[in-house]
Amino acid sequence: DVQLQASGGGLVQAGGSLRLSCVASGFTFDDYAIGWFRQAPGKGREGVSYISAGGGSTDYADSVKGRFTISSDSAKNTVYLQMNSLKPDDTAVYYCAAALEGDYDPWDEEDMDYWGTGTLVTVSS
Repeated sequence: DVQLQASGGGLVQAGGSLRLSCVASGFTFDDYAIGWFRQAPGKGREGVSYISAGGGSTDYADSVKGRFTISSDSAKNTVYLQMNSLKPDDTAVYYCAAALEGDYDPWDEEDMDYWGTGTLVTVSS
């Protein structure tokens, strides 16, 4: 079975840090790009960051550039999202998703092949 298990969320004060993990199983990890999306209360889901298959390319939403860093460990089938200088606006449920490398839009959730469970990040002011 395909699984993407996100973890690492929690409650943190503004200015703090968290590291999210997304562990993949049931598919060939190195063939897939992995993206992080988030959904804040009362809002739609938005792309946060993605890393291409093999980790050669990364990108970030403007709202998190300079604060978040995405990385991958293919030996562990895991993608990480290091989140620093957190703001209350970062409060959301964070999801990881996988898309087969090729012709896809990493910011379009409709292009994702697999979705993981969410992990809640709450940033207090």
